[in-house]
Amino acid sequence: MDGMDVLKYKAIFTALLTMTTTLVQANWDYPKKGYRTINDIVQHYSPILEPRISLMFEQVGVQYPPEKVALFALKEEMQVELWAKDGEAWVYIKRYDIAKISGKSGPKLREGDHQVPEGIYQVIGLNPNSKYHLSMQLNYPNEFDLKYAQLEKRNRPGANIFIHGKAKSVGCLAMGDIAIEELFLLVERSQIQNVQVVISPSDPRKGPLVPAYGQPFWVTQLYRNIEKEAQKFGR
Repeated sequence: MDGMDVLKYKAIFTALLTMTTTLVQANWDYPKKGYRTINDIVQHYSPILEPRISLMFEQVGVQYPPEKVALFALKEEMQVELWAKDGEAWVYIKRYDIAKISGKSGPKLREGDHQVPEGIYQVIGLNPNSKYHLSMQLNYPNEFDLKYAQLEKRNRPGANIFIHGKAKSVGCLAMGDIAIEELFLLVERSQIQNVQVVISPSDPRKGPLVPAYGQPFWVTQLYRNIEKEAQKFGR
């Protein structure tokens, strides 16, 4: 074995040792489920995922963590687009496939209907101990939802809507574990008050959103609101 071979194998060994050390550190003293904090999740996944996430932003010229984040969920297309604000412009970062979604086109109306809401929401909480691996809670019902629930005397419009891991949905967006790990870390780094979630029945960039037959009268206004908000997602 000549000198060049020795150097090559030494470099490979060093790289493997560094990778192993990083992974061990990421799992060191990782608490059992039910006892994890948000900080535990960040410490566990950051060494593994953060280099990849920051590279995604670097490749499109956006600082990481970004000042604002938007998740644009398209129910019919089974996709969630990740966008970040850079100055005045919104920049497309990545597309995630939705692993599972329940219900059909149309907004959520009542508890137990298994509908995924449609509208403009905010992330209001992160759950590091979700039974669906990790999850992010949305502010459903929002002001618009409550207004028409009260008008129609729907006293139980539902609650506890999340974006989460796994591939099971009962009214939430199930993203699978790999995607939710990335999104959870990104949202934590960006701070939840800076994260918007727009959920649309289909892609409004392909044409106007049309309420399905039998939907309440106000769904037309809801869809105009979604279309207006989605204008920033130009692509």
